[in-house]
Amino acid sequence: MAFNLTQFRSEMALDGARPNLFEAVITLPTPLTGNTDALQKMKFMIKSAQLPGSTLGTVPVFYFGRELKFAGNRTFPDWTITVLNDEDFTIRNTFERWMSGINSHAGNLRNQDYYNPNGGYTADMIVNQYAKNNARGQDGIIKSYKFVGAFPTDISPIDLDWGSNDAIEEFTVTFSYQWWESNTTDLSGNNTNPVVDARGNILSS
Repeated sequence: MAFNLTQFRSEMALDGARPNLFEAVITLPTPLTGNTDALQKMKFMIKSAQLPGSTLGTVPVFYFGRELKFAGNRTFPDWTITVLNDEDFTIRNTFERWMSGINSHAGNLRNQDYYNPNGGYTADMIVNQYAKNNARGQDGIIKSYKFVGAFPTDISPIDLDWGSNDAIEEFTVTFSYQWWESNTTDLSGNNTNPVVDARGNILSS
């Protein structure tokens, strides 16, 4: 293929999607829904996340020495966010209480309020990709993913160091979830997974 900068520029007609134009929308399970301070801070303190990948397994079958591959089952890798830690520890405390409700530290027991996996200890998460302006999509959202039935499985340590000057603490939270849905994946042409804003309001359907 000939080296052609003009054609490349014409194909990048929308100037490229930018990884810093995103918002992760965290919701909390029923026992923690009254924790509005943490939800408010999460809108601003989640500094990184991911748009999920898509993975299908394969079933290898051998015939006369030749390996044939057939489509297998779908798997959903964990989802991780990175959080800036403020001195009130509001967000970290919330995730620690969430995980403690699922399995307590000393007693190795589940709190009765967290017993039901449908809302008792799980919640739906959303990550929205934004355009550089509001001309495309609803309120600038060009891609939206929903993680169904998510719950935290890992809160990372926070490293402390006398030599760490001019730095703000960060930690990661890793979620397992049942599956993800997006606003553009339904092959039937019917958008059963609407785009939502940061408050969970439906923007398109």
